[in-house]
Amino acid sequence: MGIPNVLTIAGTDPSGGAGIQADLKTFSALGAYGMSVITALVAQTTTGVSSVHAPPPGFLADQLDTLLTDVPADAVKIGMLGDAEVIRVVAAALDRYRPPYVVLDPVMVAKSGDRLLAAEAVAALRDELLPRVDLITPNLPEAADLLGEPEVKTEEEMRGQADRLRALGASRVLLKGGHLDGEASVDLLLTGTGATWLSAPRVATRNTHGTGCTLSSAIAALRPRYDGWPEPVRAAKEYLTAALNAADRLNVGHGRGPVHHFHAIW
Repeated sequence: MGIPNVLTIAGTDPSGGAGIQADLKTFSALGAYGMSVITALVAQTTTGVSSVHAPPPGFLADQLDTLLTDVPADAVKIGMLGDAEVIRVVAAALDRYRPPYVVLDPVMVAKSGDRLLAAEAVAALRDELLPRVDLITPNLPEAADLLGEPEVKTEEEMRGQADRLRALGASRVLLKGGHLDGEASVDLLLTGTGATWLSAPRVATRNTHGTGCTLSSAIAALRPRYDGWPEPVRAAKEYLTAALNAADRLNVGHGRGPVHHFHAIW
């Protein structure tokens, strides 16, 4: 295909390392035309979140309708949603416009520890959004939150949780194992046709702000160009690993800095 039009539905990050800003950088770096719909305005830096302002759900619906009636999305990435009412608005839009590929990064807690999804909204995310998307990309704490279980500590336990996430209605699960110990960062892609383990060397850097946003956005940007899921997921992980390897070339903030989204360009 030509240049895909890819939409991110997420919150902002003024520091540019996560959220909408990271998504758009990733789309651009991987040759996709990026579009965005804002779910929340977040006062955030590399050190943490100080406040969140959520526009009215009706305005979110207007953003989605105004955009998608003019520019159909070839793929959609969903990030921070905030609360149950926002989740329902996004779910209804997916039903109306039926984008071909939808990647959900279930953003619940920032790396700083600040909660970005209300605890009472987890059930809505699980029950109303999981069955409507094509791939979810939780890390281990997010998977545990979705399942109401303790966080797993081994790759064998990862497989069990991925199976249980699919049983909740998720078509495909990319369970990210970055929170495990070890020299490698191992992820598990589980689909209806089998399991694929993806491994990359663990990068020694503190600049890991926005890695989840970046990976899910990379998958959404790449998916329209492939026939299946394993290839774009593998290519997205390779892109993120390279961005992590180049992250220390940047000097952004006093906390966990961002990855270098444009490492291949400058």
